[in-house]
Amino acid sequence: MPYINIKVTDENVTKEQKQQLIAGVTQLVVEVLNKNPVTTHVVIDEVHIDNWGVKGKQYSELINPQN
Repeated sequence: MPYINIKVTDENVTKEQKQQLIAGVTQLVVEVLNKNPVTTHVVIDEVHIDNWGVKGKQYSELINPQN
């Protein structure tokens, strides 16, 4: 039973985009690992940009340096 966890920043990811991610990653696991899509679970976590870091900085600071 595959469990796939996708983490993205909370920057306007639409319901449709989430549906595409879930369908796409499920299909990939079916094709690559020969897993049953019925028992494949996908969770999308949206992380606030203050809680996401890259290059030693908060992502919110990198995209809004004046704050």
